[in-house]
Amino acid sequence: MNSAVRIEHLRKSYGPILAVDDISFEVREGEIFGVVGPNGAGKTTTIECLEGVRKADGGRIEVLGMDPVRGERPLRQRIGVQLQQSALPARIKVWEALDLFSSLFDHATDWHALLDRLGLHEKLNAPFAKLSGGQKQRLFIALALLNDPELIFLDELTTGLDPQARRSMWDLVREIRDQGRTVLLTTHFMEEAERLCDRVAIMDHGRVVALDSPSNLIRSHGAENRIVFTIEASCETQLRALSGVSRVDRVRDRITVQGSGDGLVGDVVGLLSANKLAFRDLRTEHSTLEDVFLALTGREMRD
Repeated sequence: MNSAVRIEHLRKSYGPILAVDDISFEVREGEIFGVVGPNGAGKTTTIECLEGVRKADGGRIEVLGMDPVRGERPLRQRIGVQLQQSALPARIKVWEALDLFSSLFDHATDWHALLDRLGLHEKLNAPFAKLSGGQKQRLFIALALLNDPELIFLDELTTGLDPQARRSMWDLVREIRDQGRTVLLTTHFMEEAERLCDRVAIMDHGRVVALDSPSNLIRSHGAENRIVFTIEASCETQLRALSGVSRVDRVRDRITVQGSGDGLVGDVVGLLSANKLAFRDLRTEHSTLEDVFLALTGREMRD
């Protein structure tokens, strides 16, 4: 499979701060590739180097076979960009924005068809300020798709959206990928990355600390499962002695057992039954990409 993006030993500093520290990865054509990481991990700098907004201090970048700095103009005709913080004049109408942005490209697609596909045609004459959050995001995606791009960058696509609008955006991203485009997505929502992405790069302190499919990351990094149940009797000591159990927490009558192993659930239930300890509301919580993310990057807050 060909590469839409190739990065080799990318480095970028801001004075004494090393924002991107010798990273390498590739994005394959036709995949949704996610970049996640804490604040200050180097995600935005990496993406801005790929978009040609910033010039790298070292390393090699190829985007659709071109250097994004030297080939900036021809590359912009082939990529689409949706920024995390975007805005339009409050009174500009939807059709005016699309008509204006279409004029910037050598070959723009039919934006009327885009509006139909994105469910915005009824808002054709609506001013930007009157659109809902989800409608504004769909408009920005329409603007990013005007040039029928081969590669589209989506930066924090669903920040600030309600759950219904977020799921609608996920369906739209999958549709974009299914049309043969490549999507490079940055997000703070680990569920979003897990649901959408074919592969995910986890960045921390300017480096890529893990890269694989979400399922492989969860499996290979040993993220643990949890068993949660309600019980009045004390049983923490016995549970901690079970093989595979790494942690037992209690909040009032609610016990959370954390550990690994195929027989963990059976062992916990067996211990409680053998000791005639009545429990209820037992459920299992499988490991997620968020568990892997926290295990690799830590739980402390970042500025």
